[in-house]
Amino acid sequence: MKKIMHLMFLSCLKATALIEKKLLVKLSLKEKFQLAGHKAMCSACTNFEKHSILIDKVMKDQIEQAEMHFNLNELIISTLSKIEKSN
Repeated sequence: MKKIMHLMFLSCLKATALIEKKLLVKLSLKEKFQLAGHKAMCSACTNFEKHSILIDKVMKDQIEQAEMHFNLNELIISTLSKIEKSN
């Protein structure tokens, strides 16, 4: 029974590591159950997960916007170069 309890309960440090891992890869079934059990008892880790998801989304959006801006700059430079060559 003690071994089962140990497998089920995570520290907040391990739970937050799983939350971050979950943003990158799929968790194993065991990890999913452990994290769900921990979050059921820990509002701090539940809030941490919500914030992590939001931060991850904002960062991905920022990267996409930066890539679009970079591509737009390349297009402008290329177009200006072609205009200069044609004159």
